[in-house]
Amino acid sequence: MSQVEIRLPKMGESVTEATITNWLKGVGDTIEMDEPLVEVATDKVDNELPSEVSGTVAKIFFEVDEVAQVGDVIALISTNGEVADTEEKKEVTVAAEKVDNSVNEAIATVSGSDLDKNGPTGKFYSPLVRSISEKEGISMNELESIAGTGLNGRVTKKDIFDYIENGGSKNAPAPQAAAPTAQSSAPVPQAAAKPAPKTSSAPLMEGDEIIEMDRMRKMIAEHMVRSKQTSPHVTSYVEADVTNIWNWRNKIKGEFKAKEGENFTFTPIFIEAIAKAIKDFPMINITVDGDRIIKKKDINIGMAAALPSGNLIVPVIKQADRMNLYGLAKKVNELANNARDNKLTADDIQGGTYTVTNVGTFGNVMGTPIINQPQVAIMAIGAIRKVPAVIETPDGDFIGIRYKMFLSHAYDHRVVDGALGGTFVKRVADYLEAFDVNTKL
Repeated sequence: MSQVEIRLPKMGESVTEATITNWLKGVGDTIEMDEPLVEVATDKVDNELPSEVSGTVAKIFFEVDEVAQVGDVIALISTNGEVADTEEKKEVTVAAEKVDNSVNEAIATVSGSDLDKNGPTGKFYSPLVRSISEKEGISMNELESIAGTGLNGRVTKKDIFDYIENGGSKNAPAPQAAAPTAQSSAPVPQAAAKPAPKTSSAPLMEGDEIIEMDRMRKMIAEHMVRSKQTSPHVTSYVEADVTNIWNWRNKIKGEFKAKEGENFTFTPIFIEAIAKAIKDFPMINITVDGDRIIKKKDINIGMAAALPSGNLIVPVIKQADRMNLYGLAKKVNELANNARDNKLTADDIQGGTYTVTNVGTFGNVMGTPIINQPQVAIMAIGAIRKVPAVIETPDGDFIGIRYKMFLSHAYDHRVVDGALGGTFVKRVADYLEAFDVNTKL
């Protein structure tokens, strides 16, 4: 029987595993080359994986909600129509074979762990890793000592399996506190008491509806909480007069629509101004790694976009400072359309160094956005409003009607102080107000 192995492909830098969310074909089903076979989800984005050949699905190795590593064989496609015995037990990976049955039981019960999802150092641990750790008697101190190979140093399922295989066990002694020395009279800090198990305290009333969070909403919630725990947020506000931009866009949008078949929005103009300001203030374009500051070479600007589910995702415009306004407009529309159609790839949403979110889309005049870790700043763009304003002229001041908007700049006060954060957002406003009405696309 001629069979082709379908392996989980690499889906972007730092993506090492994915969760099987839905098999689009079952064992015995025929499939054409490039026809979708399975839906998978990473901690970045959902993807459909196509078949590499035409044939019949002979075997499936992972069930829905199981996690596969990049390179794992997830299915076999028979090119001559023969199908293996469907009663055969599913093969397991080499890593899983090397751990005992209690670990495999832990995989099936990934919820219910008493271990905190964030360790003392702020490192995040997935429900699966916490469940395996609890089953094997691995303490939080031991977890903290494991070098993670996942995104941002996360401990993955493979890491915990390797740790167990190499000697980590239920009998591993907990680290002991160092004894006080004669030279030190300071009290020895005691280990913090284990927090009580979390229980639901929300009262339920008759008629209340319980809605389970979907996978992406859970990830967004964890990401937002972790950001607030990691970065002390400060927000600075500036109002910008964008009358020139408003009038210029009204002048060119019809021609652009007729030529390109798509709308010209304000977003590329905002991104162009932010990219210019980042070049002026490169210490906004940084990340923090412990006690080190990493200054990024490329200016990769993420823009928050809505998914059909209502969740938000942040596709990234790579090297935005190297694009002209036309190129930015095309890229913005491409990423926004792909987000709406669930066609974003893992690479589309990775590598961002700064993020912008347009809260004006919802009619909001300003906002206090949460930093998209591991970045150190994010800007919210408010709604453009027609307001009375004082206009200064050589002949005196007068009141006129202008188009204005608020820029809200939230930044990590560990590494960005008020002078830099405030000056940066003012520079963005300056670039917007100085927009050339004679600009050609």
